[in-house]
Amino acid sequence: MANPNDRNPKNVPGAFYVDDTCIDCDLCRENAPAFFQRDGAQGQSIVYRQPVTSEEIATAEAAMAGCPTDSIGNDGLTIQQPQGATRA
Repeated sequence: MANPNDRNPKNVPGAFYVDDTCIDCDLCRENAPAFFQRDGAQGQSIVYRQPVTSEEIATAEAAMAGCPTDSIGNDGLTIQQPQGATRA
């Protein structure tokens, strides 16, 4: 399981992140290139864009499930509702 305390600092802010256990296997970048890219300086993947739509989130979650080292995490944050919106 990815450790949020060990997030790669080059991840963009948001729910999805890659931690420092990434072995640069390329699976997340192959499966979800819209969200993951390689940081060549560190030789690891990073999240460079957070998913927004339910389809995008499902794609990022599939990449997370396929990570052989469990280096991808989702801290459970959801898309913020506009101010003043109430939950049903």
